[in-house]
This record gives sequence, structure tokens and C-alpha cells, in this order.
Amino acid sequence: MEVSVENNAPHQVVIVGGGFGGLYTAKTLDTANVNITLIDKRNFHLFQPLLYQVATGTLSPADISSPLRSVLRKSKNTQVLLGEVKDIDPKGQKVILDDQVVHYDTLVVATGANHSYFGKDNWKDIAPGLKTVEDAIEIRRRIFSAFEAAEKATDPETRHTLLTFVIVGAGPTGVELAGAIAELAYKTLKEDFRNIDTSETKILLLQGGDRILPHIAPELSQVAQESLQSLGVIIHTNTRVTNIENDTVTFKQDGEIKQITSKTILWAAGVKGSPMGQILAERTDVECDHAGRVIVEPDLTIRGYKNIFVVGDLGNFSHQNGKPLPGVAPVAKQQGEYVAKLIKRRLKGRTLPEFHYNDVGNLAMIGQNLAVVDLGFIKLQGFLGWIFWLLVHIYFLIEFDTKILVVFQWGWNYITRNRRSRLITGREAFVEVKTANLNSDTAT
Repeated sequence: MEVSVENNAPHQVVIVGGGFGGLYTAKTLDTANVNITLIDKRNFHLFQPLLYQVATGTLSPADISSPLRSVLRKSKNTQVLLGEVKDIDPKGQKVILDDQVVHYDTLVVATGANHSYFGKDNWKDIAPGLKTVEDAIEIRRRIFSAFEAAEKATDPETRHTLLTFVIVGAGPTGVELAGAIAELAYKTLKEDFRNIDTSETKILLLQGGDRILPHIAPELSQVAQESLQSLGVIIHTNTRVTNIENDTVTFKQDGEIKQITSKTILWAAGVKGSPMGQILAERTDVECDHAGRVIVEPDLTIRGYKNIFVVGDLGNFSHQNGKPLPGVAPVAKQQGEYVAKLIKRRLKGRTLPEFHYNDVGNLAMIGQNLAVVDLGFIKLQGFLGWIFWLLVHIYFLIEFDTKILVVFQWGWNYITRNRRSRLITGREAFVEVKTANLNSDTAT
């Protein structure tokens, strides 16, 4: 089916992707004289910064997700389509889905980023990353299945492997995962098992660079490292993973090849642009960087096409300081708002200065009462950093009822130190438990 546009119809804006970039483009245009079509293969907006809390049982997926139709129900000029864009026709100004073709006057692409395994895609099944709800549920399954299997295992070596957790990559996701698993093992689950001592859990955080959280000030990076170590996390910097196979991570450190055996290996080391970046490159000849991100102009358009914008994680905007902007929610939000304002200005025959990101800082949660915050002009750590982290994340949650729900969950978890969303789900929920037990019987 092809959706046509009448000659006298309002300006047609098509937005691909319902993340922060796409959503804030639509919300900022909701009073403009335009027709908006927002297309996403999911029917909800996901607050990715809190996915690690789903993966470790603090929150449920619904706590950090908002149905797109609900979020945009008051935007009367906006239509939401559930579907996946397969191709675009920039000359004909068409977006092509499986069963539909949608015309546009202006196209905004905000499809985000995926995991990057640096050419080792065969590692994906062994070491899942954390970008989607499904990723978080799978990681949650693996974490809690490991403890359940360890409870049944009788072979000490098998039990040790099950209680060893390896996280590759020490950016915010890796650091927050490591801290959350440490609190889970050493505090939350401490009294829950009878045959294992969860305080014997071993958590290793592997980082290729010389320090964790490389995007924040060195002194805060050091604070974060010391805080993680006080929680029991073992940190290896200047460590390059060379292979992941058969529950074994092989890495090079100080010129030596070493190995760690673990049933739960998690990936937080790299990202690459979504497949839409390649589609844009093939159809418009726009350049992409080594991570598959689209090189954008100062006004967030792509070279040769002033009516195609790329915002958020898929875009490489290097015009401010010579380096790409980080793939964080504030960047996507500000870019979405900028594009919307520029579209409104253009409809009046005017324009805007080039995009400028107002850096709101970097932050990471280490554990309960522990966070680091780098705002440039001020740096926070410990309890004050933790409070600031909470407030920022509550602010960026989309719906009011979601904010209330998350605040209640956090408050309850803080008081009880319990995590009520510790569900093991999926068709293969007990495969690791069964396998571990069989291995133990064989060993004995």
C-alpha cells in the first residue's frame, strides 16, 4: 500500500525511530502546521539508561517503557505506525516498509545504535549486550539461573564457574552492571540460599583503556574504581579481550595471555550504528564512520540532502570539538528539539544557526548511595552524586505515572534491600541449572 499526499496537504514529516531523538522531534512539532508520521518496530519508547536495573531485578520492563501512542495521544498532528523501515527512496522522498510506502517532505532518522563486537559477531550468543528489553530479560535470566545452578551443583569447580561473572567494557553500562551484580550477590541474595555462600561470587570488570569511565574526569574515574573495588568487584584495565568461547574469556594483559572461565559473560564494550546507517549510505552516498554512524552536517542533515536529518546515536556529529558526541539521552533529546525548531523555521523561510550541544555532564551509578557525577563546573560523588543521579533519571523518564512508579520501586528497594523483579523467564530458563547439575554428577 502506498500512502499518497495531496498537493495542498501540510508539510509531511516522517520520523523513523521512537527513542529520545525521534520522540522529542515529534513532541516539539506537535503544535506546528505539519503532519507527522512516527515509525518504529516497537510500540513503546524505552528508557535505555535503566535497562541494567531490569537486568539485575530492581525494575521490571514496564517500569522503564512507555507506549508511543500513549505518549503522543495529545499530539493530534502525529500518526504512529508499527513497522520496520526496509529501504528509503531519497529521490522520490519515500520510506519503504514491508507492506507500506510513506511519502515525506522531511525525513528524520533516529534509529539509534546496536552492539559492536568489533568483527567478532560469533561472541554475541555467549556474551549478550544490553540495548533492548529482550537483552535485559536474557541477562536477568542468566544471572539468576547462575545462582540457582550453583545452589544445586556439588562440584566446587562447577560452582566457582557459575559464581563468576565477567563484564567486558567499563563505560557507564559496564560499571553500573558490575555494581548492581555486586550488591545483588553480597547483600540482596546473602540469606536466600542454603548450599552456597553468595559472598563467594567473583565479579570481574575488563577494560581496554587505562581507566574505567574514560569520559569523566580522571579523579572521578578513580573514585568510581575504588568504590567498585570496595563492593568486591575485581577490575582489570589495559586488558584486551581476544576470544570468547566455551564459557571462557581469553584476554591479553601486560603482554600475557590469560583466561577466565565463567557461565555469565556480559558485553558492554562497544556500539555501532543501526542498519539504517548503511541504507542511508547506499541510497545517498553519505559517509559513515568505522562504527557505522552517519557523518552529519552542522545542522544535522546529511550531505546533499537538506531534507534528511540524522539524530541521536546513529549520527556522528564532530563539528563541536572534533570528536563525535556521546551516545547519551541528552544528546538525542537536544538534537530532536533542534531539528523540530529548524523545520518550523524553514516553513517560515528562515533558518537556525548550526546545532550546538549543551553538555549536561556525565554520570554513573556505582551502587546504593554511591554515584559519580561530572558536570564540568562541579563534580559530585558518593551520596550527593547518588541523589543527583536519581533526580536526573527521574527527569528523563517520559510519563508522569512512570516517574511515580520508579520512585516508589526505588524507595521500597532502598528500605528493604530487596529486588522483587528477580524473575527467570524464557523457554530455556532452567537449561543452565540442569546442565550444571548433570556436570556435577559426572564430576563426582
